[in-house]
Amino acid sequence: MAERLIADGHQVIVLDDLSTGSMRNIAPLVDSADFDYRIGSVQDQLLVNDLVGRTDMTIHFAAAVGVKLIVERPVHAIQTNYNGTEAVLKAAAAQSKKVLISSTSEVYGKANNVPFREDDDLLLGSTNVSRWSYGFSKAIDECLALAYWRERGVPVIITRLFNAAGPRQTGHYGMVLPTFAAQAVRAQPVTVYGSGEQSRCFVHVRDVCEALVRLIQAPAAIGEVFNIGSNDEISITRLAELVRDCAGSRSQIVKIPYDVAYDGTFEDMQRRVPDLGKLEHAIGYRPSTPLDHIIADVVAAARATRDEP
Repeated sequence: MAERLIADGHQVIVLDDLSTGSMRNIAPLVDSADFDYRIGSVQDQLLVNDLVGRTDMTIHFAAAVGVKLIVERPVHAIQTNYNGTEAVLKAAAAQSKKVLISSTSEVYGKANNVPFREDDDLLLGSTNVSRWSYGFSKAIDECLALAYWRERGVPVIITRLFNAAGPRQTGHYGMVLPTFAAQAVRAQPVTVYGSGEQSRCFVHVRDVCEALVRLIQAPAAIGEVFNIGSNDEISITRLAELVRDCAGSRSQIVKIPYDVAYDGTFEDMQRRVPDLGKLEHAIGYRPSTPLDHIIADVVAAARATRDEP
């Protein structure tokens, strides 16, 4: 997103704590006069106030992400997501700045009425299951953002991302596509959790950026929620097969029960398919990069870093 905005003539300031990122990801930008970055926390209110004050608007991506991280560190996930969003919204309200909030398809929970529409009721699981803590925290982020819009006039846009993927994404915290790609290029077993029959729709990060840029420029997007994703649905087992084939690998595909991969309380969403009608109506665009192109980009990135720890 930083690369896209700078290419469009904007200046960008990034705030990141590098908990799930890497300085390598921004290496092509660090020498640009239009790019600046701070290593710090989105929960640092004074720092957020300063950076929001130096910009026209904030794109709020900061969150605890990845199924593995959410399951293993639910306190961290909840606090990071809620406190970070609150810090951004407080700063925006005090300085009358626009905010785009990045939310997630996880807020739809266990609902099965696909494709998911933005005005659908949400069906999250029990609070005893740590998996759902992420969805709950992002849902309250959305509620808080809309409350700031309605009560305090902060112009907010909310986007629910459906399995965004592409180069430079790490698989260390449970992201499935880079995990499969890293395993395949190293000739390791490709590990599918659960039955493998659960399905997802993957969207290329470039398409996400295009949608975000258009939403930022659309006055009618203020105060609204938009799905951003693809309608190209695929089972996780079939995804593993395609990644292995793309990598030219002989890796075995191994299925691991959820209670072995996580714990006995883990629950999963069986399908995640977005309705993209609202997005297309608002900005005249819907993501279109074919899945095989997304896989090829992720496999190429995995191959380039194959020998790294």
